[in-house]
Amino acid sequence: MSYLSKFDLSGRRALVTGAGQGIGEACATALAEAGAHVAVTDLNGAAAKAVADRLTDKGWKAESHELDVTDKAALDSLAASLPAMDILVCNAGIASNTPAEDVSDEEWDRVIGINLTGVFKTCRAFGRGMLEAGRGSIVNIGSMSADIVNTPQPQCHYNASKAGVHHLTRSLAVEWAPRGVRVNAVAPTYIQTPLLADLEDSKDMVDRWIDLTPMKRMGQADEIASVVLFLASDASSLMTGSIVSADAGYTSI
Repeated sequence: MSYLSKFDLSGRRALVTGAGQGIGEACATALAEAGAHVAVTDLNGAAAKAVADRLTDKGWKAESHELDVTDKAALDSLAASLPAMDILVCNAGIASNTPAEDVSDEEWDRVIGINLTGVFKTCRAFGRGMLEAGRGSIVNIGSMSADIVNTPQPQCHYNASKAGVHHLTRSLAVEWAPRGVRVNAVAPTYIQTPLLADLEDSKDMVDRWIDLTPMKRMGQADEIASVVLFLASDASSLMTGSIVSADAGYTSI
């Protein structure tokens, strides 16, 4: 037995949502480097194509697709047009910092619709092929916000959406484990990505985050992608229903 070979994804197909930038792009890169043929998907089709082109330029296998994870018809159509996936990374998501009393119904529905319902719809669409094949690894991107209340920013709808992702992950894991499909999640801390660019302009807020983090820094997208690679690979073959914290010690306080 070779331990290193457990991370080899040669011959496997993977799909990553929200892969046009940030954590999603890093995940697509990690999986492609490990040998997987990666379908890079994003609501921004041009961004997805740019990432896929960068991967193929390195000699890795990749393709791109424009995809809205809230669109059931689009998800089902893409799933039907592609071979069954061996790996699925549900990364697409949005952040929103609005005081609870000011959150409109539309904003609530948008955050929950993308962050939680979108994860379920994606798992359902691509999970069917995995179940039929009797194998597969799904990795959902949750958040430490599923287990804590972030400060100083108000984000009750975001926190609720990520708590839902964690419990959805456990629920699917238990339901699908007897049929060969593993479902796990990663719970990151604050990550330096374009999604947080506008928030990082507020030095006081970022300073507060770092002050509350034992490692005294924010995370990088590649650090989350490394955990995703582990969960996607055979190196984690005994794991399902796990929520892996990658939070620089934040939730240990």
